Amino acid sequence: MAEFKVVVSDGKHSYNVKVEGHHANSLIGKKIGDEVDGIFVSLPGYKLQITGGSDADGFVMRRDVPGISRRKILITKGVGFKPKDKGVRKRKTVCGNTITLNISQINMKVIKKGAKPIEELLKAVEKTEEKK
Repeated sequence: MAEFKVVVSDGKHSYNVKVEGHHANSLIGKKIGDEVDGIFVSLPGYKLQITGGSDADGFVMRRDVPGISRRKILITKGVGFKPKDKGVRKRKTVCGNTITLNISQINMKVIKKGAKPIEELLKAVEKTEEKK
């Protein structure tokens, strides 16, 4: 069964949401840049965009690497490598841009806000989980 840690950012704050079950299964196969409905991460009325993530071993997902597998690519800058000097290149292992069962964290940003604030919706989810 799929289980993800989703980090939702609204520009000012970031919120951690644990997603499991059929909502997590619906995220499998989505790519970086895809828009998803907020109902998948307990935020009804919101529209979210996938911006990145990392797998269980900590390798980052990159938008420009297609597929689901890990690859060693030569990077000059960007996600996964920040050079200190100009012109430095390095071969780094990164994940593809598609969400699979191996992905543990997914980063998302809010595109369209819903009627209720995020804090209120997430507190309601936490209270129902405590009762279980």
